[in-house]
Amino acid sequence: MVSGFVLFNGLVYPSFKPLVRTEAMVVVGDRVVYAGDETRALRIADALGLEKVDLKGRVAMPGFIDAHAHLDSIGINLATLDLRGIDSIEELKSRLKEYVKSVKTRWVMGRGWDQELFRERRWPSRFDIDEVVSDRPVMLVRVCGHAAVLNTRAMELTGLLNAADRDVIRDERGNATGVIVERALDKVEELVRGSYTLDDYREFMMNSMKYAASLGVTTVSFVSVDLKSIRSLIMIEKDLGKLPIRVRAYLNPFDHGIDVIELLRQLGIRAGFGSHYLRINGIKVIADGSLGARTAWLSRPYSDDPGNSGRPNYGFDELMSIARRSSEACLQLAIHGIGDRMVEVILDIYGKLGNAQALRHRIEHASVLREDLIRRIRELGIVLAVQPHFVIADWWVVNRVGADRARYVYPFKTLIDNGIMLGFSTDAPVEPLNPWETVYAAVTRGCYEGIELCKYTGNERVGVVDVLHYYTYGSAYLLREENELGKLEPGYLADFIIIDKDPLSVGDKELRNIKVLETYTGGQKVYIRESH
Repeated sequence: MVSGFVLFNGLVYPSFKPLVRTEAMVVVGDRVVYAGDETRALRIADALGLEKVDLKGRVAMPGFIDAHAHLDSIGINLATLDLRGIDSIEELKSRLKEYVKSVKTRWVMGRGWDQELFRERRWPSRFDIDEVVSDRPVMLVRVCGHAAVLNTRAMELTGLLNAADRDVIRDERGNATGVIVERALDKVEELVRGSYTLDDYREFMMNSMKYAASLGVTTVSFVSVDLKSIRSLIMIEKDLGKLPIRVRAYLNPFDHGIDVIELLRQLGIRAGFGSHYLRINGIKVIADGSLGARTAWLSRPYSDDPGNSGRPNYGFDELMSIARRSSEACLQLAIHGIGDRMVEVILDIYGKLGNAQALRHRIEHASVLREDLIRRIRELGIVLAVQPHFVIADWWVVNRVGADRARYVYPFKTLIDNGIMLGFSTDAPVEPLNPWETVYAAVTRGCYEGIELCKYTGNERVGVVDVLHYYTYGSAYLLREENELGKLEPGYLADFIIIDKDPLSVGDKELRNIKVLETYTGGQKVYIRESH
């Protein structure tokens, strides 16, 4: 008996570019073997003795491939205090007060606040947190993941209270405010994560993968991966035989004193090493900060902070060394560059490597792009992992960069028109992992929400077909797997979702309300909606 099934009596999208609509699809084993006429598909099913799955008028399409997300942080966030959307420091304190009543962990963790939303019009401080919790260390991470506020106990335990560190923010009197950014935050997160056991990590990973599957995400490009995370994924795959979704890992270049690039080189691990479900693709480097924390490196100062242009996290020679060693080890680079000056430096480095296009080296975010940078990206053949939901979340960005630079911010349509390959993503948990929120943001560009950037860049709205293409095939291209993932054509892996509405038939405002009813990876059902 052949293992497989036929989907019929519905609408199937094997591809979005070119746009192909069919009536049915046949899956044998873990692959699509036919997509087309329903009558022929049913004949194939009868000949092979396949199960028949009635779509009942619903829609099947390729599963979403998130080109840039943090599976470990998603899993941790599912178990920590959610501060997304709060509008005041008082509300932050109120939520923290309730949360600590039921949490017994040594560190109290939360994430998601944005000072731009606060009625107090200021950043939170350690003194705010001390009012609620003073006897246990607390760290509350800003939504962007590039800044956090600690209470005094946490500042003392980490040695940051009196540290001479530029990433520890101080007031005009020189006193630490409790806000930390970039590498200081990295140090604290490393300390906190060090307290988690391997079993903790396995739970975080399973929870995040199941959550992704429930949203229709069948592959995740997992970035900023530490060794404990990759080890936990290897153990899960060994125990279960496969993962619920496909994971492509981009490891940190250094981990607790270990030179990860050299470790991978000595082991002979190159881009694409692993199984169909878990692969190591390359190295992720966070080269600058974020616009929200004003640490992204701009070519000119921030409009709302004229003495500050942001800064790089690495000197040129250090970043060049990481890039060259990664390329020589045949590892794909994914370098985080948000500010235009940072993107410029990354392109200088990729230009010097010589094999950037062959290895499909990536730039993550590429948030502020001058016209000359777009030309260089096209000429060098660099691919970009972008996050359309930033357009809505960064509602303050025009004030941050100024009206004269607004046209440079998140220019997705211009990139597409220039033939640059994009992979759409969320940077979750920075933005919601739900792909339909990202689709909505790319198509509407925040115009219905009155986002100021839309007034300057409404021309950068992307059509639904293009959005779905870059969220499936485009992301697969970034992973160097466009011949197996991102479509439902014969020979492709049967990673697909069944949804309740046709995204090409609903209005823009309805896109974010589309529901995922079932999710399949390799022809196996990994999620079914309870009410379905």
